[in-house]
Amino acid sequence: MGPEISPEQFIPEHIFMYLAKGEVAGYDGDSKYTMKSGEYCLIRKNYLARYTKQELNGEFEKVVVVFDEAFLKAFQQKYQINKGNTLAKGAFVELTKTQLITNFVYSLMPYYNAGHQINEAFDVVKREELLLILLQTNPQLGDILFDFGIPQKINLEAFMNRNYKFNVGLERFAYLTGRSLSSFKRDFLKIFADTPSRWIVKKRLKEAHFLIQKKHLKPSEIYLDLGFEDLSHFSFAFKKLFGYAPSKLIG
Repeated sequence: MGPEISPEQFIPEHIFMYLAKGEVAGYDGDSKYTMKSGEYCLIRKNYLARYTKQELNGEFEKVVVVFDEAFLKAFQQKYQINKGNTLAKGAFVELTKTQLITNFVYSLMPYYNAGHQINEAFDVVKREELLLILLQTNPQLGDILFDFGIPQKINLEAFMNRNYKFNVGLERFAYLTGRSLSSFKRDFLKIFADTPSRWIVKKRLKEAHFLIQKKHLKPSEIYLDLGFEDLSHFSFAFKKLFGYAPSKLIG
């Protein structure tokens, strides 16, 4: 329900996720989160996050509802909801459990079409229903959902040391640290004495070296979590930096 979710590990809009079958392990650079069948959470926009899924008896089913900014602004105006000032942090927001959510999820089933999308005629109505339930049981969500500001300038060094593993472009890193791309590159050079692209690759590969040598993990087990898109690229970059293939560390 709502716009397509970005393939990047950047969350562009708030997302509600209900896990019907299976398990999910999430990570946002700070903490790890686990969801089991029947559980649900809110994933906040303007965060970096990723999750891995595990099937249960060969099945994995989830319901995803996107609360995009245009919908939220119209909802706020319609229901006259005021925003406070939440101190909540982290990409994954745990929600108060209520049978109303489970009932809502099952109520969606008749409205789905053959393409596993909600019938367009009921899209806004059902999203409003869900949001009204969430705000009734988790009133603090208003502070998160109705904050339409852009990220403010933050500590670049701390942010990059926490998030270098995420596979997103420099423009995303710049935006999330409250900078233009040019000021991001300029500040980065002052702090790390290197370009962002070179530093990120070196940082990921040094972590890979540690995980393979000390933790005895295989390259195939770690390259995706370290932000590399394919194993061959990872192996090529590893050999270029260290002078030998990652397989040399396995033994």
